[in-house]
Amino acid sequence: MAAVRLLVLGVARRQQPTHGYAVRRELLSWRADTWTNVQPGSIYHAVKQLTQEGKLRTLGTEEGGRGPGRTLFELTDTGEAEFLERMDEALTSVDMEELGAGIAFMDALPRAHVIAKLREQRDNSRAIRDDLMTMVGDYPGRHEPPHATDLLELWSGVFDNLTGWTAGVLARLESGEYRMADDS
Repeated sequence: MAAVRLLVLGVARRQQPTHGYAVRRELLSWRADTWTNVQPGSIYHAVKQLTQEGKLRTLGTEEGGRGPGRTLFELTDTGEAEFLERMDEALTSVDMEELGAGIAFMDALPRAHVIAKLREQRDNSRAIRDDLMTMVGDYPGRHEPPHATDLLELWSGVFDNLTGWTAGVLARLESGEYRMADDS
C-alpha cells in the first residue's frame, strides 16, 4: 500500500486540483499496474483514505458531461509532508514497487537530495548483495535444501543488478540530466 499511497499523492500533487478518475487514468497510462500492485480499486481506496486522514482536501464537485460530477481534491500541508516523507523512504528502498514510485516523482525534489537518497539506496543494495554472497559458502547446511545456494545466487544477482542500475541513474543525475525541482 505504501507505493499506491505515494503514487496517488504524487499524481494529485502534480495535477491538483484533480479527481479520482484523473489519478486512475494517469497511473494506468503509465502502466503502473504492470510494475506495482496498483489497481483501479486501490487507487480509489487510497484517495478516500487520504481524504479521511486529511492528506487530501475536497474542493467541490466538477460537473461532467454525463453521469455524476467528480469530486475535486488537492493536497493539504500534511499530504505534502507525507509525500516528501514517502519519497525519502521510496528512494532509499530496495523494494521495486516503492523505488519505482519514488523514481516516478524524483523530479519533484532537489537534485542533490535525490542523489543523496539514491546513493544510500545503492549502498543498501550493495550491502544486501554482499551479505547474500557471503552466505553462499555456508549452504547447503544440514537443514537447507541443496538448491538454497541457487536461491542466494539468484537474489544476489537481483541486488547486483539493482546496484548497477542505481549507479547509472546517479551518473545521469550527477551529469545534469533530468529536470529537477531546483533547476531554473
